[in-house]
Amino acid sequence: MKFLHILKENSKLILFLSIDDLKKRYAGSSLGIFWAFVQPCVTILIYWFVFQVGLKSTAPGNGNIPFIVWIMCGLIPWFFFSDCLNAITNVFIEYSYLVKKVVFNIEILPVIKLISCLVVHLFFILLLLLVMAIFGYFPTLSFLQIIYYLICSIALVLSLGYIFSSIAVFFRDMGQFVQVALQAGMWLTPILWAFSTIEGNWFAPVFKLNPMFYIVEGYRTALLDGIWFWQRGWVTVYFWALIVVLTFVANYVFKKLRPHFADVL
Repeated sequence: MKFLHILKENSKLILFLSIDDLKKRYAGSSLGIFWAFVQPCVTILIYWFVFQVGLKSTAPGNGNIPFIVWIMCGLIPWFFFSDCLNAITNVFIEYSYLVKKVVFNIEILPVIKLISCLVVHLFFILLLLLVMAIFGYFPTLSFLQIIYYLICSIALVLSLGYIFSSIAVFFRDMGQFVQVALQAGMWLTPILWAFSTIEGNWFAPVFKLNPMFYIVEGYRTALLDGIWFWQRGWVTVYFWALIVVLTFVANYVFKKLRPHFADVL
């Protein structure tokens, strides 16, 4: 509640710094913020070409789902998660001049990065809905679950972000560690491959322990299968139990390390 109160009090400042952060990220380039949208689009097209055109891959199921739609449903939530976590991890180092100010609420800095990434993510959600409409997938009630799974993504990235960003102040290699972990995590999450290909194997439940499994599969089941999140049983319970644990850990780590930030920076 205290955290929400701080966000409310600093809402105008958060919005201003978020817009400024988005502009600053691509300052100096000719196309500016346009690059925030070009790079993910090119990545999606490359994966589509390699997997469908090159490897002749198809979406799981009866084969009626266009592969480009299937792959976008997995890549778009992952782009948001990875970009946001990377940005938040080094936020206290990047904004060290604000961290050293006694009167500044540094709790809002990860939220600034979150909103900056959220603007780009919302564009890609609209792009996904447009592509789905082109292929005949029009909005239904289950599409509203995008809001739910977006909240899930925000809860996950903030809890992990406060942990990693707090440690990064003292351990500068944390940023590189997160990047490597995200590269591995992308292939360990059923984004470019279908979970159905390993379902039934003894090691399959291990992949469900990855919280991004819940979110990526959630986007797909909500948009393509019309399955509601409460129908996913214990996976939903596990995800929110993990979020609660990560939130307590994040709160403890941040409060424990925060008094020493200014000394190190």
